[in-house]
Amino acid sequence: MEKTNVLVVGSGGREHALCLALHASPMVGTIHCVPGNAGTALIAVNHEHIPVSNQALLQLAETQQIGLMVVGPEAPLCSGLADACAATGLACFGPVAALAHLEGSKLHAKETMAKAGVPTAPFLKLDADSDVEAALNSFSGQPWVVKRDVLAGGKGVVVTADRSEAKGFIEASIKSDGFVLLEAFLPGEEASMLVIMDGNTFLPLPASQDHKRVHNGDQGPNTGGMGAYCPAPVVNEDVHARIVERIVKPMHEHLASEPVPYRGVLFIGLMIDDKGDPYVVEFNVRFGDPECQVTLPLIASDVFSLLNGAATDTLNEAELVIEDAFALTVVLASEGYPNAPVKGRSIEGLNAALSSGSYRSTWVNLAGTAELDGGYTATGGRVLSCTAMAENVQLARSKAYALLDSLSLEGGHYRTDIAHRAIKRENC
Repeated sequence: MEKTNVLVVGSGGREHALCLALHASPMVGTIHCVPGNAGTALIAVNHEHIPVSNQALLQLAETQQIGLMVVGPEAPLCSGLADACAATGLACFGPVAALAHLEGSKLHAKETMAKAGVPTAPFLKLDADSDVEAALNSFSGQPWVVKRDVLAGGKGVVVTADRSEAKGFIEASIKSDGFVLLEAFLPGEEASMLVIMDGNTFLPLPASQDHKRVHNGDQGPNTGGMGAYCPAPVVNEDVHARIVERIVKPMHEHLASEPVPYRGVLFIGLMIDDKGDPYVVEFNVRFGDPECQVTLPLIASDVFSLLNGAATDTLNEAELVIEDAFALTVVLASEGYPNAPVKGRSIEGLNAALSSGSYRSTWVNLAGTAELDGGYTATGGRVLSCTAMAENVQLARSKAYALLDSLSLEGGHYRTDIAHRAIKRENC
């Protein structure tokens, strides 16, 4: 069997998760990463000094005989990396820039949902001529949701019951961006669904649940994600059917009708209300982080076949088999995260954890981590996550925390209540 060399773009825990899943495929030859991290270096060839630019990535793809480009973060997609790949005939897992605009612009996403008839929160577009006080009054009685219309690395949304904070963020966003969105608050329970799609078909992956707040009990400031688990029990069979019928199908129909169809994964951020009705909070045009870390391992079939199928409009020929199990990951963060993370401290016990770990059992996903003199140091806010798979969420949780307890990072912190909603449902 001829194997395909793959180039993965990105440097976070998501990219390590992608490399682990691809590494397990007998169809994959050499995996290359730009720039990669200490985790990808264990199973792939990192190219730390190559810039994440279309020209540099395409040149590397040519020299390394790459057959598939897998784009982790959203910025290269919004900058047209998939368009550049298409111009050279290179298969790319990730949408072209016009469709990546679903994440690049909150307003565009809202307008697209309106065209497709997808349920989401009502909103107002506010600019320098808008009556901000009147707008705040129109959405009073619930927390205000304010969204910047830019790629803001997860920091472009404020949800607050403090009117002065909402007003201040609105005014600052109008000054910096020209306009801002004010949305109605959607009550309910959050979940995420990753849907792999191409111009012909779509394959929903099991729904997961992220934990955005830094502290237990969903308290404190928002982060990039402190842990996740999959599948999320809030998305039962009935809710899943509603998501597919009301959101996934109309979005796929709309995206497949575009001049260049959507080829990649559509991340659907969901709010499930108390009646089990789903609403879209946001779209992302790439795998979520840390949702990717707990969703990909549950795929028992070949992940490369899915990604390459989507990139080449042959997804209908790929097989999707989901393991009857749970996966859970817990993020270890640096002191000061998410505001001002302390970097450069050593991570004790990581060598042993990496050598003893086993993918799809209990393992470590590395993110803001660097190898130095035979050991590892923290180089970012979210340093790593400890991940486990098991037949139930309780056991997966116990295994992941046991692995985390074997590590030590001065000032490091993590949540101790990942999957608390799933466990509460089990105990009801």
